[in-house]
Amino acid sequence: MIINKKINQDFKTVVSHVKKTSEIVDCSGAAVFIIKDDEIVTEEYWGKQSKGSSARHIQEDTQFHVASVRKNYIGFAVAYAVYEGFIKSLDDLVTKYHSDNESALFEGVTIRHLLTHTHGLKNDGEKIRREFLPGESWAYRGIGIDTLTKVIENATGSSIAEILAEQAFNKMSFTETGWYSEVKENLVDVIRDPDNSNWYDGKSVSGNERNMYVSVRELAKWGYLHLKQGYVNGKQIVSSEIINIATSLQSPDLKDKELPQNGCLWFVKDLPASKSEIGNLVPEGSYQILGYTGVTLLVIPQFDLVAVRAFNSFGSPNGFDYLADVRSFGDTIMTCLLN
Repeated sequence: MIINKKINQDFKTVVSHVKKTSEIVDCSGAAVFIIKDDEIVTEEYWGKQSKGSSARHIQEDTQFHVASVRKNYIGFAVAYAVYEGFIKSLDDLVTKYHSDNESALFEGVTIRHLLTHTHGLKNDGEKIRREFLPGESWAYRGIGIDTLTKVIENATGSSIAEILAEQAFNKMSFTETGWYSEVKENLVDVIRDPDNSNWYDGKSVSGNERNMYVSVRELAKWGYLHLKQGYVNGKQIVSSEIINIATSLQSPDLKDKELPQNGCLWFVKDLPASKSEIGNLVPEGSYQILGYTGVTLLVIPQFDLVAVRAFNSFGSPNGFDYLADVRSFGDTIMTCLLN
C-alpha cells in the first residue's frame, strides 16, 4: 500500500498531547502517525525500544505490543466469516460453532454478544460465572474474546492469523504486523509492573493470544483500509461489505444508553454515551480501538482521517485515567480539524 507523505504542522498539538502522555506513563518511547485526505501528514518517533543503555531507537519499523487493539483484527475475521457464509448470522448461537464443559453457561449467547461485550460471562480464575443475562448489559471480559477465536477457527477451519494473512496482510504487503513467539530486533520491550496480574502475552502465532506487535505505519494503513472501505491504490483489496460489517454498530439495544457501543469489537460512535472511550468532539460514524499499552487507532470518516499513537508501556500509573486520556487524544485531533 502506497500513501504519499506531505508532513505539515496542522496536528502539532496532537503530537504534544502524545508526548505529554509518554511522560506520564512508564515508557521509554512513543510514536504518532496521522493520515489525512490520503496523505501522511504527521509521523513522529521518539525515545528507545527499551530502557537499556544500548536500546534501539523507536523508528519506522518499530513494532509495538498492541494489547487489546488486536481485537479489531479478530473482528475482521468474524466479518469475513459472515461475508463468506462460514457463519450464517451474527445472531447465531455460540454453541452452534463451539461447545465445552461450560456450554450451559453459554445458553442464549450469540456471536453478536461476544463481539459487543454483552455476553455477560466472566472467568474468575478457574471458574466461569454469569454476571448478567446475554444482551442486558456490557462488561469488558477476556472470556468473550477467547471464545470468539474458537468460534472462528471451528467455523472456518482456519486460524485468526491465517485468515488475516490471506485476506489482508499479504495483499497489503505487510511485514510489520503479526503474532510473535520470539523476540525480534524491532519489537519493543513492554515496560510493566512484573506483578501486574492483568499481563498475559503468549507464544502462539495463530492469533488467539495477546502477543501481537504492529508498527505505527502499518497500524495506520490498516485503519486506512477500513476508512476507504477496502479500496486502496486503485484496487478493491477487501470487500466493502466486510468492512461495513466490522465497523457498523452491532450492539444489541441496551437499556442503559450510556454504555459503550461496538461494531465487530471496534468501539463505534453512534448515539452519545458517557461511558464511550471515544472523545466527545469526535463525530458520529467514527470508530476506535484501544489497548492497555496505550496504543490507539482512531478512524474519523467524516474528516477522512486515521490517527495512531503508540507507547511501550502496560498499565496505568496511580492517578492516571487512560480512558480519559484517550478521549482527550481524539478531542485534540478534532480541535485541530475544527480550527
